[in-house]
Amino acid sequence: MRSMRSLMLLASSVAAAAALAFSPAVTPQAVAAPAQATVAAVPQDTWEYLTAVLLPGAAKQILDSWGADGWELVQVVVNPNDPGQLVAYFKRALPA
Repeated sequence: MRSMRSLMLLASSVAAAAALAFSPAVTPQAVAAPAQATVAAVPQDTWEYLTAVLLPGAAKQILDSWGADGWELVQVVVNPNDPGQLVAYFKRALPA
């Protein structure tokens, strides 16, 4: 029984390899050398950073206010010194 399973597995592997080898969409060059992705050079921005305490009940107003001034929210974390307090981290690009 075990040799029959081995033969069936071998036959399916050979069939899959044959289908891949004779597929018109797959050429030996495509298999040997995958396409290289092009990465455009992006200018490196210089950032400034800000932290702000989010007051309970006023978080939306605080976030809206800083966002209106061009600050992007990066993350919000629990203050390790005061677990009942949230601290927001912001960044914005400095003018070039």
